[in-house]
Amino acid sequence: MVLRLALLLAPFLSFASAAGETPAFFTEVTVLLVISAIIAYICFRLGLVPIIGFLVAGVLIGPNALGLVRDAELIDAAAELGVIFLLFTIGIEFSLAQLARIRRLIFVGGGLQVGVTVALVTGLLALFGVDWRVGVFTGCLVALSSTAIVLKLFEAKGGTGSPIGNVSLGVLIFQDLAVVVMVLVIPMLGEGGGSALGFSWALLKAGGLIVVVLTLATRVMPHILEAVARTCSPEIFLLTIVAICLGTAYITSLAGVSLSLGAFLAGLLVSESRFGQQALGEILPLQIIFSAAFFISVGLLLDLGFVVMNLPLVLAAILGVLVIKTLVTTGAARLLGYPLSVALPAGFLLAQVGEFSFVLERAGREVGLSPAGLGEAGAQTFIATTVLLMGATPFLGQIGRRVKTSLPTPQAPAAETLDPSAFAGLQNHVIIAGYGDVARRLTGVLGRTQTPFVIVTLSPTGATEAEEREHHAVRGDYAKASVLSAVGLARARLLVVADDDPAMTLRVISVVRGLAPELYLVGRTRTHAQALALKQAGANAVISDEYAVTERLITDVLEGVGLTSEDAQRYAEAYEPPALPPVSLTDAQQGNPTCTHTDQAHTVSPLTEGCEECLKLGDRWVHLRVCMSCGHVGCCDDSKNKHATGHFHGTGHPIIRSLERGEDWAYCYEDEATL
Repeated sequence: MVLRLALLLAPFLSFASAAGETPAFFTEVTVLLVISAIIAYICFRLGLVPIIGFLVAGVLIGPNALGLVRDAELIDAAAELGVIFLLFTIGIEFSLAQLARIRRLIFVGGGLQVGVTVALVTGLLALFGVDWRVGVFTGCLVALSSTAIVLKLFEAKGGTGSPIGNVSLGVLIFQDLAVVVMVLVIPMLGEGGGSALGFSWALLKAGGLIVVVLTLATRVMPHILEAVARTCSPEIFLLTIVAICLGTAYITSLAGVSLSLGAFLAGLLVSESRFGQQALGEILPLQIIFSAAFFISVGLLLDLGFVVMNLPLVLAAILGVLVIKTLVTTGAARLLGYPLSVALPAGFLLAQVGEFSFVLERAGREVGLSPAGLGEAGAQTFIATTVLLMGATPFLGQIGRRVKTSLPTPQAPAAETLDPSAFAGLQNHVIIAGYGDVARRLTGVLGRTQTPFVIVTLSPTGATEAEEREHHAVRGDYAKASVLSAVGLARARLLVVADDDPAMTLRVISVVRGLAPELYLVGRTRTHAQALALKQAGANAVISDEYAVTERLITDVLEGVGLTSEDAQRYAEAYEPPALPPVSLTDAQQGNPTCTHTDQAHTVSPLTEGCEECLKLGDRWVHLRVCMSCGHVGCCDDSKNKHATGHFHGTGHPIIRSLERGEDWAYCYEDEATL
């Protein structure tokens, strides 16, 4: 469809350009944006992050495919801005206090992943006679993963605070920091090399810049942003943020440091002020547009002809990167004490090559370095490997999730470590399953009210932090009956599942409900639809992020219009999200002669906002269908699980109706008739 549309648009756009009525660049920019938007939308409907769509769009419209975009300088300029804004937003999102909590993951786990990957690649290439400098350069390219894609996947799926999310985030943060050093190292590895003294001076210069930036971030920048914010002008605030970003990048480039590093430091400048999140919100639309240009420019570089002619070389490179990065990341996480069911999925998720590798590849090209020392063939192999692995990242993530469910769950700690007698003194206590930001706030409240509690977590880092705060903490799987029994489940007052993985939360609630039918269970999840699934599994109370935000909004608004805090809170607590609108067959569908089962169709209210079974599994769907007999919502046959059809086979309810916007068709399974 996209190919056909592109071919149809090409003559028209060529004619418009030839007519001279538009600027020379306008045709290519229009093609770029239109095709990218279409493909990004298709990828979204298929459950893929839009970045994959931008890569595909670049490949499709580039000079090596349809040739609709040929002005490489225009795309390169937009891509350069994309890298700058991308690093700027990453710098804003860096919270020094938050990073301190996972410092061991960052510096030990991330350091191992980057260091061992670079060493392995260098050693392997040395076996083929490749100079060690080229090996180190290639290792730096391979070591980095795509922060943008991985974080987008977590944003779509949730689970950043899960053990897999913590491992991935810690390694990615170290990689982003390592880019700072790599940008300085690569010119030293190139032709004419540079001395150890020159390298030391470059590091010292970068360190001095960072000190200056951090000083400005804490002493100067808050006052500047405060003065600008008081104007209450979004235009002035946005211009100030862009000026800080580009101005800092330019000044650092004059000092011999890359624009990318300067943009990251500019983000740090802004992040430590109380206007950091406002700045992020203002700059995000620009970042999205220019980052799209960056990923499109990556796709433009892919030469499909080269891939076809050199398929064995490309496949060997892809396989090598996959094996090295999966094993190294898994090994680093295992050394930190994470179970294989956490370490291996994180390894799959980080097995691609990242966007900053293109920044490093450009820097290497300027000083005569090429991937594996293969010149243009090496560059094209690197591009093909990176683009294809980026595109495969969502599927690698799915493999990781399947691996997680197939691997045996971690064994409970040994008897001498997890001794039930150690918790014999706990009575009427609270068991907290999982230890993330929500659990941290909860333990603070429980501590102030002198309510006894115990934390159970699979995260070694979280357990260590809890112990440093003098909390009872157990390293174990809170979905295991033996672990829950050891921490006094039978004597507990209630259990809180603070895990942000819906599938894990559902599993824990099911296990606990079987062991302690009367225990009060509280769950936490992201959406109201997921909350309904947890309540059906046996949770007494579920707080969804959507509901919590709504309750706070209602409270603040009612207090703002004059109600007392008590009255506002009462109204907010009484709020129930509106039921989903009922659906029914039309009169024409009811009278359709091709179906003899319309008497079993009723006006129904959909039971959930998404596929009921997929929500329980933490899985995704393509389209939704509602059962016209009972209101069950299931996924279509284009979805991998086909839960709507499965519901028919399990219940015999014959008629479903589409729940997609703008569609009102129905289907009878028994008569195989579309209504």
